[in-house]
Amino acid sequence: MPIKIKELPKSERPYEKMELYGEKTLSNAELLAIIIKTGTKDETSVGLAQKILSIKKEEKTVDELNSLRNITIEELMQVKGIGKVKAIQLKAVCELAVRMSKPSNYKKIKIKTPDDLAKLVLNEMRFEKREIVKIVILNNKNQILKMKNISIRRF
Repeated sequence: MPIKIKELPKSERPYEKMELYGEKTLSNAELLAIIIKTGTKDETSVGLAQKILSIKKEEKTVDELNSLRNITIEELMQVKGIGKVKAIQLKAVCELAVRMSKPSNYKKIKIKTPDDLAKLVLNEMRFEKREIVKIVILNNKNQILKMKNISIRRF
């Protein structure tokens, strides 16, 4: 029978470890376990998190944490202990992370070269599995007025 989180020393439990030592000390699986909250009778939340992080491990193009973006709700639900609600919550957290990586106010950014624009959208589009065509409208001072997706195509 696997060890339960409650049986671990307090300094090794994800919630308590974060409280004691800060979020930077937690592994990816421990951070994910906090979001998952509970495990099953056979698996701890950390064990479930490790299974999730290994789903797309064969794809060498991205690290385990960024592979979460590419995991579908259906694939998450294949992990025993992850139902529809938890799968949706995990995908929501991924989308929040993507949105947090975008500049909060791109309208104050001045575009001097195409490279400036590429750097601006790189974090947002780096792991996309779709082809996205964007239009960027600049004013006469080369500041962004509007940025909008005009076409999205799945491969």
